[in-house]
Amino acid sequence: MIKYHKELEQGSEEWLQQRCGMITASEVKLILTPTLKVANNDKTRAHLWELAAQRITGNVEQSYVSDDMLRGHEDEILAREQYHKNYAPVTEYGFVTNDKWGFTLGYSPDGLVGLPGTIEIKSRRQKHQLKTICEYAKTGNHPKDFDLQIQTGLLVAERDWCDLVSYCGGMFMVTMRVESNPRIQAAIIEAATVCEDRIAELIADYKTAVSSGNLRIVTTLRSVEQEMIV
Repeated sequence: MIKYHKELEQGSEEWLQQRCGMITASEVKLILTPTLKVANNDKTRAHLWELAAQRITGNVEQSYVSDDMLRGHEDEILAREQYHKNYAPVTEYGFVTNDKWGFTLGYSPDGLVGLPGTIEIKSRRQKHQLKTICEYAKTGNHPKDFDLQIQTGLLVAERDWCDLVSYCGGMFMVTMRVESNPRIQAAIIEAATVCEDRIAELIADYKTAVSSGNLRIVTTLRSVEQEMIV
């Protein structure tokens, strides 16, 4: 069942809590390889440990915000305005979830377009924007780096297409239509199913460990100001 969380502001504490412990579109690249195989590497395992910990504690740790991320946020606003002005009205939603597979997947859309579409906005450095424009003009092929995120978003929101918007201030903004791909989406569901089982096993292992009597453990209180060691 799809749920639209229009009231959530992306990046807010409420938005983080809604995503807590959930496999989301932006992170599917950590559980599925570019060749559509279920990933099993150090980054995958670290991500599953993180999701399991979030489900146990109910907390999402703050991540570092880089200059590129700040620029990307500003560019997203500008690109969405240009898309709205030149192509079609855009509706903003903070978060979308879908639990039709027996588990929940999440998606933070850059915008929804009517009933069939979405937009995904990427803020690019000028060298990447130049490459994207030239290659898309020659081949009609959009950058594949974002396919897993886009297809997960379409899967969660049950939409037909996504307009991938590549934006670099001072250069032409280019919009590329990406259609829903059942083959990629089937692989996403398979990988998410495997990872949900792995997360459940990690949580079970944790509960067994802390109740075994073999550990010297003390209950603590969480302080949001404490410095985290990666």
